[in-house]
Amino acid sequence: QVQLTESGGGLVQAGGSLTLSCVHPGRTLSSDVMGWYRQAPGKGREFVAACRWSDTRTYYADSVKGRFTISRDRAEKTVYLQMNNLNTEDTAVYYCNLGTTPRDPGRYWGRGMQVTVSS
Repeated sequence: QVQLTESGGGLVQAGGSLTLSCVHPGRTLSSDVMGWYRQAPGKGREFVAACRWSDTRTYYADSVKGRFTISRDRAEKTVYLQMNNLNTEDTAVYYCNLGTTPRDPGRYWGRGMQVTVSS
């Protein structure tokens, strides 16, 4: 059973920063891709960022490129999403995901957490 545990969501003012964390305590495979997705009110779930456990390649949605940074700590089995220069359009529920292909979510999801950016 894969369990992904997220933390770090909350309320922040526009222009501020927030760091999300996702712990994957189970067995990790070299093919694993850890991703972040988000769903804003009234919209579908969209890809935000992804990385691989096996190497340093990272992937970003155009809307967050240059503002968000995804990273992973293999020893802690934790993936981070550093979000800088947040704006109100970043308000959404953010989900951690475990899959095998960047930008294409796998079957395992975290519960999601709210990120609200106030103007």
